[in-house]
Amino acid sequence: MNDNIFDQKWSMVSLLRFAFPTIVMMIFMGLYTVVDTIFVARFVHTDALSAINIVCPVINMTVGLGTMIATGGNAIVSRKIGEGKACEAKEDFTLLIIAAAVIGCVILIIGTIWIDEIVYALGASELLFSYCKDYLSVLFLFIPANMIQTVFSNLFVTAGKPGMGFGLSVFAGFANIVLDYVFIVICGLGICGAALGTGCGYLIPTVAGIIFFKQSKGMLSFTKPKWKWAVLKESCFNGSSEMVSQLATAVTTFLFNSTMMALLEEEGVAAITILIYSQFLLNTLYIGFSMGVAPVIGFHYGNKNNVRQKKVVQSCIGFITVASLLVFAVSLFCGSYMVRLFAPETSNIYRIAAGGFSVFSYSFLFCGLNIFTSAMFTALSNGKLSAILSFLRTFGLLTGGILLLPKLWGITGVWLAVPAAEGIMFLVSAGCLVYDRAHMK
Repeated sequence: MNDNIFDQKWSMVSLLRFAFPTIVMMIFMGLYTVVDTIFVARFVHTDALSAINIVCPVINMTVGLGTMIATGGNAIVSRKIGEGKACEAKEDFTLLIIAAAVIGCVILIIGTIWIDEIVYALGASELLFSYCKDYLSVLFLFIPANMIQTVFSNLFVTAGKPGMGFGLSVFAGFANIVLDYVFIVICGLGICGAALGTGCGYLIPTVAGIIFFKQSKGMLSFTKPKWKWAVLKESCFNGSSEMVSQLATAVTTFLFNSTMMALLEEEGVAAITILIYSQFLLNTLYIGFSMGVAPVIGFHYGNKNNVRQKKVVQSCIGFITVASLLVFAVSLFCGSYMVRLFAPETSNIYRIAAGGFSVFSYSFLFCGLNIFTSAMFTALSNGKLSAILSFLRTFGLLTGGILLLPKLWGITGVWLAVPAAEGIMFLVSAGCLVYDRAHMK
């Protein structure tokens, strides 16, 4: 009897069943992120929603730094555990947590001192300046916690507690929603309340992680660290692709905001914010499925069972095709209802965003395959190709579209930027899949 769950004949149904928990987790993360912004749009002001998107590059960069340390350091810690160097693994783990905390404190100090300059550099108008400053002033206080919880979330798996990481993420998400209601609606703290709710969401896994690893008797726990520049350097190098991805998101968000501010001012920024957050929510289906099936693809790659590997990939593409058509239909016919969650139907922002959705929706026909292809090559240990595909999709093509298309077609060009980038990337991804299948021995 074979007890290895990966060593079986996979169908589209069995793959979907296997990936289902990951899909649910990603959809949940998308939901509570969207609910967070709905509270701001509905109970503060749509200008406050615009302000959150204006300062979003700061959050992207912080998450990028934390993820870089977390993923890069995780590889080092996991390797040393595998080599039987338990003491060194604990020392390096503790060093990584301290490094994340120190970097977070440096960002806090710099952000607090130069907050006005940062807000203006991000492209805030005079109307949005106070919203941006109020939000960032509170959020900067929680940056160290954000850095630490990002590292913890990755290393809970290495510590043999993946369920704890998931549970804390879910709990922090629910807490964020509840605290948003308390701080914004009941206490009337406005955008400061939104930042406070988000910050408390950072604190929950941070405090829980500190308590857990302080008391842990397992593979990972806090100990007296040894200062090793080599460990920090290797961590940053290993995790550099995650940092680049977040930087790309920060840059494209800044370009979207700048373009919309120039075309339609604050209302335009609010409209693009609604579409970006809606896109994130709808893409969670693709992201969750791709993450969920990655271990299956990696297993069959490792045991050289190319017959089953081809069947798995074929089933995955079948699911992605069906899902893409469904998500496209939902976005095309229900996009206006999603926009209505953020802005009243009588508002100008609703008119702008709903009109944009009719063009923007076509991106969902293509992005599913693009997301899966990048994840597949990561599972096949071809990190270089995966990074190239990811960078091309999230930065290269999209940046080109944002800079070029609005000059040709104005606001329509903004809505076309994402579908055009995803469409071109779809052809590249399809070509890579065909090439890989043809050369699979």
